[in-house]
Amino acid sequence: MKKKLLSVLLASAMVISLAACGGGDDKGNDTPANNDNQQVENNTPDDTNTPDDTSTPDDTNTPDDGNGESEGLAYTGEITFMHYSTSEESEGNGGSDAFRRAIANWEAANPGVTLNQEVLANADFKTQIATYANADSLPDVFMLQGMNAASWASQGLILDLTDAINNSPYASNYNYDRMTPFTVDGKYYAFPALTGLTCTVVVYDAQMWADAGFDSFPKTWAEVESAVEYFEGQGVDTIAFGNGGQWQMNSDFISCLGYQYTGTEWFDHIMAGDGQAAFTDEAFVAALTETQRLFHDTQIFNSDFNAVTNEDAREYFIAGEAAAFIGGNWDFSYIKASVDADKYANLKVAVLPQVADGAHVANYQNIGMGYGVAINAKVAEDPDKLAACLDLAREITGPDFAVYVGENYAEQGFYKADFDMSAFDQVTVDFYNFNYNDNIATEIYDSYVDGSVWGTLNADMQAMCNGEMDPATVAANAQASYEAFLGN
Repeated sequence: MKKKLLSVLLASAMVISLAACGGGDDKGNDTPANNDNQQVENNTPDDTNTPDDTSTPDDTNTPDDGNGESEGLAYTGEITFMHYSTSEESEGNGGSDAFRRAIANWEAANPGVTLNQEVLANADFKTQIATYANADSLPDVFMLQGMNAASWASQGLILDLTDAINNSPYASNYNYDRMTPFTVDGKYYAFPALTGLTCTVVVYDAQMWADAGFDSFPKTWAEVESAVEYFEGQGVDTIAFGNGGQWQMNSDFISCLGYQYTGTEWFDHIMAGDGQAAFTDEAFVAALTETQRLFHDTQIFNSDFNAVTNEDAREYFIAGEAAAFIGGNWDFSYIKASVDADKYANLKVAVLPQVADGAHVANYQNIGMGYGVAINAKVAEDPDKLAACLDLAREITGPDFAVYVGENYAEQGFYKADFDMSAFDQVTVDFYNFNYNDNIATEIYDSYVDGSVWGTLNADMQAMCNGEMDPATVAANAQASYEAFLGN
């Protein structure tokens, strides 16, 4: 397995983080687990924003009619498809909205194929897809989280998509930097899906902070702490955060704050499994120690942070019960779509504040595409069905998706599409620059290595922030899980 990890090339890992965030809303299942042929509603504008792509796939697969729709699939039958873009999540979430629209468009273009979708909220999706993998019963097509790529590839569960990606008619416009989480031994195992945006952003109400005496969000945690007394006097929390699902402390906090202590090379070595970094290293333990201090020893965050989800916490912010909120890009999209005009005008974004004792303090933010569309290896037994599954994966991550999400949300997918930023308001432009121009991009921890490691760390960090475990023990447990994984 160490050799498998080494295949996640460090040279590639140094580019923009392609990571995965826990991402998405932990609410609102569209379907029960075994619902047959659930249809996705098209709750987006009409197809006038669909690109007129004139490139064509190779003749052995699906000719393109010049309108972004594939036709002539030899396969007629069922395809099972599992993802987590629920209708609830698509409300304000550009990636989810565009993804659901692209799926609906593909269905309309291929009436001979019955697409049986299992659509679960993010937390439920992660549990169910792992259950399917353990039973070797993965859906035909499904969303693959980067941290599972190496393990599932080594077990022969997922199809090698290297040739399909390289030979795609859209390949010249693919952003291959975003392939890193899905690359094992130099081979690609998924089409990166949804959008490449931050997993850690501070969203704040500029007027509330101006009233507290700050022209912008504080640069240091010491300044944040100095504002607590004021906000307590106003009856609001300083920052809202939700870690009820456990992954939020990883994706949305420690995997960004940690770089202020470790720098970027530490996690490069963790990904590589080369023995040059460990979770018990002093720098990482220091990051855990500061995390515990901030959440347990101060009153910065809502007292129920370990009991509520990030959806609950962002509602605190939307309702004015907190002056700021820490979450991911999906949360910011939802907040934008939910607040009233006055609060919208005061929406600002910032990176995590700087720690006092970090050796590598900088404007770090973790960004990337942590999920991709993968195909069950068993599908290769039926060439016609495989061609249809490949067509689905290609089209829902290609220009139809990319142009729509760019023109409507100012977000970027795997396929690089041009769009006019002048059409967007300042709030949207500021968030675009936050993601793509203003800050140092880092990897998201749980896009790499293995879910067993993060399961241990995430549960222990929840206990740690409750004051029930010390950081050194948390680090030791994570290292034990990591070593067990490397030994597999």
